[in-house]
Amino acid sequence: MTSTRESQLVELVDAEGVACGQATVADAHSAPGIRHRAFSVLLIDARGRMLLQQRAAAKTRFALRWANATCGHPAPGEPVVEAARRRLAEEIGLKSVDLTEVGVYAYRASDPASGRVEDEYDHVLLGILDTDHDPARPDPSEVAALRWVPPTELLREMRRKPDDFAPWLAGVTDLALGGTL
Repeated sequence: MTSTRESQLVELVDAEGVACGQATVADAHSAPGIRHRAFSVLLIDARGRMLLQQRAAAKTRFALRWANATCGHPAPGEPVVEAARRRLAEEIGLKSVDLTEVGVYAYRASDPASGRVEDEYDHVLLGILDTDHDPARPDPSEVAALRWVPPTELLREMRRKPDDFAPWLAGVTDLALGGTL
């Protein structure tokens, strides 16, 4: 779970995303933070709604904030799409979603609650989910809640209460939806 994940290795990268080492998840997220490879998965249904997850209280970074469907870190050398599919299955119980990489969103953010730091070279992946045939089954140790929201409503909510959302959500959503936010 969380403590095991903290000891897993992530791939360190330079500003262009070229691998340049490795560190544990805990070390990469300790202040001042070390740039590393990550991914964010956005899932859209046939009605154009996005699946959001509220991060579980046990998360070491940005706990209980709303974020995209899933995110995480590939192990050093692990293909990003393979790692994203693995985390979709682990976090929200989805095993057969086709994902397309739509770009990279690089960002830094400090979590005021935990003092942990995100310095991520974040590969943004988009998938279309058939909600009639692929029901999500979230792991409660990873996810506090799920909900579907139209992007325009999400934008209004993020403007009104930005601290309710993970700091990367606006950037990855904008990239995935082609700059519509």
